[in-house]
Amino acid sequence: MKRLNALLALACVYGVLGPASAFADTNLLRFGVEAQYAPFETKASDGTLQGFDIDIGNAVCAKANMTCKWVETSFDGLIPALQGRKFDAINSAMNATKKRREAIDFTTVIYRVPSRLIARGDSGLVATAASLKGKRVGVLQSSIQETYAKAHWEPAGVTVVPYQDQNQIYADLGAGRLDATLLLAPAGQKGFLSQPEGKGFAFVGEAVRDDKILGSGVAFGIRKGDTALRDRLNAAIAKIESDGTVTSLARKYFGDIDVSPK
Repeated sequence: MKRLNALLALACVYGVLGPASAFADTNLLRFGVEAQYAPFETKASDGTLQGFDIDIGNAVCAKANMTCKWVETSFDGLIPALQGRKFDAINSAMNATKKRREAIDFTTVIYRVPSRLIARGDSGLVATAASLKGKRVGVLQSSIQETYAKAHWEPAGVTVVPYQDQNQIYADLGAGRLDATLLLAPAGQKGFLSQPEGKGFAFVGEAVRDDKILGSGVAFGIRKGDTALRDRLNAAIAKIESDGTVTSLARKYFGDIDVSPK
């Protein structure tokens, strides 16, 4: 019996009995993040993570009396990695959509920002299928912008090109290999239009709208049935909303863009 107990203890330590047994610290919150989407999440020159979602995550951890740990992966790998227990929650500007809710659960919505099209300012393009017919539009792979573009524009003759990295989209846009990109407006402003390589480009047309595809706003993604963690995070989110933390951080990173859920 002693030998059996010892073997069981070793199994728990090394995760033989399943991935959940290897992470028993309920005060450690492992956030999954794709860290190449300024100003939401990106890396500083010293390798540390920074951005709106990083600050929001740290504020939530403080209110929930938890310690944040960040696990990086590509955006299209976030949901599979969450399901595979590589981390506990997704915190990477992920909108809570009907399709994603089929695979994972979400906390309450924290913020909502518009999706807009960037193209050369003198291109005459706007965010409509008719205007973009025959053009190449870059989108982040597995993003709601990809889903929107493929649903509304691709059938009309628009070539929708998915990328794993938004920075690759900016590079191809500047080089003329793309005609436009559809993305969250603050990311486009901070990551491209405000940079030297964004000279000559601008937001064109109005923000796109489709609540079914674009979702109700950005929230933390969690595994199905993880109600204890969801409730704990929701309580912390309510605190940072009521004390003005979300508003002040939004002003810091997004300026006058209204990010309140509507």
